[in-house]
Order: sequence, then structure tokens, then C-alpha cells
Amino acid sequence: MKNDLDLNSLLLVQALAASGSFTAAAERLGSSKTKISLQIKALEQQLGVALFRRTTRQVSLTAEGALLVERCLPLLDELRDELQQLQLRTQTAVELSGTLVISAPEDYSNRVLVPLLLQFQRLHPKLQLDLRSSDQVQDLIKQGIDLSIRIGWLQDSSLKAQRLGDFAQWLLAAPAYLEKFAPPQQPDDLKTMNLIAFTLLPTPQQWRFTQGNQLMDLRLPSNIKTSSTQTVTSLLLHGAGLGVLPDYSAKTMLQQGLLQRVLPEWQLPGGGIYAVYPPGPHRPAKVRQFVAFLQQYLAAV
Repeated sequence: MKNDLDLNSLLLVQALAASGSFTAAAERLGSSKTKISLQIKALEQQLGVALFRRTTRQVSLTAEGALLVERCLPLLDELRDELQQLQLRTQTAVELSGTLVISAPEDYSNRVLVPLLLQFQRLHPKLQLDLRSSDQVQDLIKQGIDLSIRIGWLQDSSLKAQRLGDFAQWLLAAPAYLEKFAPPQQPDDLKTMNLIAFTLLPTPQQWRFTQGNQLMDLRLPSNIKTSSTQTVTSLLLHGAGLGVLPDYSAKTMLQQGLLQRVLPEWQLPGGGIYAVYPPGPHRPAKVRQFVAFLQQYLAAV
């Protein structure tokens, strides 16, 4: 080959092969369909083979593309993991000090961030922590916040944000509440039940259920509304009705039998876990290192 291969283009192949469409790959990578399409085409020209078959509805691997994914991409993943480990070892060797101010939703703070922050502080004992937990979106500039962890769907496109991971949403209820009704077989059966509505969502009572190619939009009745995920959890445990919680919040309660998933074969829309930064080009070392620490955790779960 006349030019050295750009290894970044292999990341595009990986994303496109996993998602099956340029639109989904663009969303996954935070890029545009046109840019990804041009880069894939350039890689194919450089290799002299077609890696993908393109139709109006989907994109699939050719035999050569499948061979590339099978033999080369695991090596790329291994290299990336080694580099991340090296980066983390190098970062943790640098002693941090000062105060790290983080904002995050209350439930995510308690279930995920608190143990991670304590581990991070043990690596950097001179670092002080200021964790501001609230389900309300906080102003990073006015409140002097170094880093905001936000869950769901970002509304302000002007923010400097980095997607760290994803989560699923589960429809849940206490076993005692479900005993009052015939077991639901499809979303329409939920209309006789009561939803605990989380009012910080754009449409607290309107939900889209999907199962394979089936799609159903449903508005659920609600006589209890709250702006706190902690209160949603408490109401669920007290048998007040159905409720939606993220998977990281519900897993332990499911394992303990305190809650049950309702219609688990139907999926609700998932969401993202984001690191949101104040404006400006500079990110302090304490912020960069904690975000890398959190990314490593999310990649492992």
C-alpha cells in the first residue's frame, strides 16, 4: 500500500459492523453518516476490497469484511485495552490535590459514584471531593462544578459532553402489587395499572415499547408523580404501582426479590451516561483522570 493504514478507520469498521447501518454507527461515534461513509470508502479503496454490502435499509459485511473483523479487530481491542491500562497506571502515578467538584443525579451518585470516588480518593489521598447530588440539572459555571455526570438524553447541544456508556430502562413493580392483577401479556394490559410518573422526563406517562419489529406507543395512567428517583424507588417498594428505573438502580432489588420486571420481553428506550464539562479548552488533570477511572469501570460492567 502506498500510504500507511489509518488505524482509526478500523474503529469505523467495528462500529458499522456492530450497528448494521450508517445512521446507527454515526450516533454511536458522535459523527455524521457522510463522514463515516467517505472514510469507509477510502479504506476500501486503499485495501482494494469491498468490506460492506450496502442497501437502502442496511449494511452487511462481505466475506473480506468478515475476515477483517474476525482477525484484526480483536487485536485492535487488545491494543486499546493495553493503552488504557498504561494510561491509567501513568495517571494514578501522578498525585492529585485540590478539590474535585462533581454533580450527578442522586440515585446514580449513591449506587455508582460513591464507591468509585472513594476508590479514586484512596489513590489520591490529597484530593478532596465535593459531590453534589441532585436530579435537577445544575449550572456548571455558576456553581463552580468541575464535572457533571448526566444520565439519559442531553438537551443542551452547546455543552461539551462525552458519552461514557449506556443504560437500559426497566418497567418494575413490587410482587405484592402485581398479585392484584392478571399477569400482563402485552403493553395494552398495563392500562388497568397505575404508573409512578417521574416528572423530570419529557413525557413521564408516554412510553414506547418495542419487541423485535413490533412497536407500541402507550400512555399510562398515573395518580402519583414525583421529581425524585429515590422517591420512585420508595413508592415501588411500598407497592404504589408500576415504575421505570435504570438497570444499574434496579439490579440489586431484583436479585433480592423486592421488585419484579414487568413485560421484560418488551424494551423501553435506553439512554446514555455522559461526562459534561464546563466551557473552555482546558480540563484539569483531576477531571481527566477521574473520567478515565469511571470509563474503565463502565467498560468492565
